[in-house]
Amino acid sequence: MNAISPDITFDLAGTSLRELNAALHAATGESNARRWRVLNPNGRHAVAVGINAPLTVEIEGHVGYYCAGMNAEASVIIHGNAGVGLAENMMSGFVHVRGDASQAAGATGHGGLLVIDGNASARCGISMKGIDIVVKGSVGHMSAFMGQSGSLIVLGDAGEALGDSLYEAKLFVRGSVKSLGADCIEKELRDEHKALLAEKLKAAGLEGTVDVAEFKRYGSARQLYNFHVDNASAY
Repeated sequence: MNAISPDITFDLAGTSLRELNAALHAATGESNARRWRVLNPNGRHAVAVGINAPLTVEIEGHVGYYCAGMNAEASVIIHGNAGVGLAENMMSGFVHVRGDASQAAGATGHGGLLVIDGNASARCGISMKGIDIVVKGSVGHMSAFMGQSGSLIVLGDAGEALGDSLYEAKLFVRGSVKSLGADCIEKELRDEHKALLAEKLKAAGLEGTVDVAEFKRYGSARQLYNFHVDNASAY
């Protein structure tokens, strides 16, 4: 392998995952090797985790748990489905799944943009802390549980207990919501929220394809920030 090649390919059918991740961790913003391709992931866990450089990594196939976890600066594109904990604790950059994502996609994410072309399972965006998540399909139950900041935008439907124990994350759903969690309420969709939606959809490559007026906005009722005995049953 030529270390200064502008394109690097790792085939996990013959190369260890440890070797791939070590090479990605060693890459820097000054490296000429900015475009990486990963073949035959075959559902392996922790593919392309902990990247801290402005690389583009394309993964040709399905991945297992925690793909692109702790990502900073990099663009990671997965041409397949992703397992539990996709982009967990993401700091910045861009992660794009061309298929579906399992539970806890974007969990605890601090920044960056996560785009899921298909559906996301339960707890999408749990404890999100600044990440923006755009799901073109639907999300499962308990999505955005304890969401602190950032945004979750769902073009499809949302399952039970959306936004349970929500703090200040912004939730937008175009389809139906099976139920809202504790302290999550529907709020007015004002012009500034439509502008925010348009900005995030543009970043996700959806500019002009979706009418922002079709979304409903959900947020915190701010009744559970501090314990009060009258609200004890809601905790």
